[in-house]
Amino acid sequence: MRKARIKEEGPGFYHCFSRVVDRRMVIDDYEKETFHTLMRNMEGFSGVDVLTYSILDNHWHMLLYVPEREEVDDAEFVRRLAYLYPERKVRRAQKRLGKLREEGKDAEAEAFKQKFTYRMYDLSEYMKTVLQCVTSGFNARHDRSGTLWESRFKSILLQPDASDWSASSGGQVSAIAAVAAYIDLNAVRAGIVKDPKDYRFCGYGEAAGGNPLARKGLGVVMRSLNVEGDWGSVAAHYRQFLYLTGEERGVDDEGRPIKHGFSAEEVQAVLDAGGKLTFGQALRCRVRYFTEGLVLGTREYVEKAFRRHRGYFGVNHRREAYPLTGAEWGGLHSAGPPRRTPIMVSSTV
Repeated sequence: MRKARIKEEGPGFYHCFSRVVDRRMVIDDYEKETFHTLMRNMEGFSGVDVLTYSILDNHWHMLLYVPEREEVDDAEFVRRLAYLYPERKVRRAQKRLGKLREEGKDAEAEAFKQKFTYRMYDLSEYMKTVLQCVTSGFNARHDRSGTLWESRFKSILLQPDASDWSASSGGQVSAIAAVAAYIDLNAVRAGIVKDPKDYRFCGYGEAAGGNPLARKGLGVVMRSLNVEGDWGSVAAHYRQFLYLTGEERGVDDEGRPIKHGFSAEEVQAVLDAGGKLTFGQALRCRVRYFTEGLVLGTREYVEKAFRRHRGYFGVNHRREAYPLTGAEWGGLHSAGPPRRTPIMVSSTV
């Protein structure tokens, strides 16, 4: 029997991800564009916000915010239908709903709306719709059948609270910002680009290109670090977060890092010596905490989530929160230790 997902009571932030079956490199630029369109359309329909994302050749990541469920009036209901359905179906739905209202059949009208609105403000329904539609389109174009994904998508619950992050003082790191940077650096880890703004299938690249939804999403991310303002301010702070002072050799007049990342040899040498990576170095590696940790945040937040979802964990899982190891994580904890090496020099996931 499948375990229920670990979800927040009310609004929540989640890191979601999955891989192509057999990890085949089959998501080309056309498929990435299709994935992106479906992702954004479902965002408009469901009310679930995409804060950032990365779509690679054989896997994807999303950082999602699921708000509290709200009542949707008739006008808003019809507007949202247009994100997912053809115009003729939207018109039929609008006509039927209007007729039921005119006849005073409000209970029937609400029941009709419920056939669609149950998929709104719901993490599982959001991902189910996107992934099924991507699979259906991919199978039709490539004359295949069956699932495109190796398993159901995974999700990590992230602490929503802002923190007083400081790279120099070792203060707490926002789980939301850490995961956002990890996602946007995917293409850098994979060796596709040296600068994440040059990868158009990630949130940061889309925001740098001017997309207002992508910029809005990163604005939410930076609020978790107590940074607010217009896009110029948000962009400057987020870029600094991606390229930490002291990690890179600064940036040039156009905002490009003078030294791009860290070599695999540099990182592996630290790991082999049993030392700790810096925060910036760790984000350029595969971090299993971000894909296997179940819950990510301060010790207090993880402990509360663990107790709330105690039935999810096995009887032998007695510890509530584990401090992240292998790097300077600024106080982040997870609900469980990774099953294998926590940090790997790898271009995947």
